[in-house]
Amino acid sequence: MANYTTADIKALRERTGAGMMDVKKALDEADGDAEKAVEIIRVKGLKGIAKREGRAASAGLVVATVADDGQGQVGVLVEINAETDFVAKNQKFLDFADQVLAAAVDSGAQDAEALAEVEVDGTSVKDLTDGMQAVIGEKIVVRRLARLSAPAVELYLHRTSPDLPAQVGVLVGTDAKAAEVAHDVAMHVAAYAPDYLTREDVPAEVVDKERAIAEETTRAEGKPDKAIPRIVEGRLGGFFKEHVLLEQAYAKDPKATVGKIVEASGGKLTGFVRFRVGA
Repeated sequence: MANYTTADIKALRERTGAGMMDVKKALDEADGDAEKAVEIIRVKGLKGIAKREGRAASAGLVVATVADDGQGQVGVLVEINAETDFVAKNQKFLDFADQVLAAAVDSGAQDAEALAEVEVDGTSVKDLTDGMQAVIGEKIVVRRLARLSAPAVELYLHRTSPDLPAQVGVLVGTDAKAAEVAHDVAMHVAAYAPDYLTREDVPAEVVDKERAIAEETTRAEGKPDKAIPRIVEGRLGGFFKEHVLLEQAYAKDPKATVGKIVEASGGKLTGFVRFRVGA
């Protein structure tokens, strides 16, 4: 039997993120040599990448940063998925996420597809991701990337559990005056998950669909024909209040809308991005 201890197993799990049985098998095969065991885990992991393609990767984290860009600020937000929370908080996975974020910032990549081709230390982000899958033994996906430019960009990262990395990330773009309320607005966005900044940003086909649903519902309730247009518009207004950021009731003061809070600052919002892991 190979000569290794429970502490060796634990250390190798923390180092690689691999499962306990995989670590024990690798140590057995390597006769207790930790470095050889790491190589065995990596080789076996590379062979297993194709098998993991169909597996769900709904855990993970979001990483982000904001930097000056000469004309204002730019925020970069990246979501990276794994299969389990155990991997999501593994230090190797966290370090990998920081590498991917740095590549996203430095390259100016606009989406995950472009980011996959970015070179990092002589290899691509895609190959770096495959290497992490090989070592950790789970499907890993750099799922999405967003960039937001504005005179000022506020970043808010939220942990849904204290022992996990951030699961929700928000960027809010403002002008200089609205920057004073941007942090509270970013926290609001994290909690209330709006889909659009303004009513005008809602696609026409979405509005038409909601109007049709409202009309069908109203008719099914037997409302008088002459009252239907008014009721439909009221229900459509309710849709906007739920999905449009500036029309949502403000989290810190539900008597006011987000739009009114921003207006009171004398500034304006220019955009926002919200990622929630797996959503």
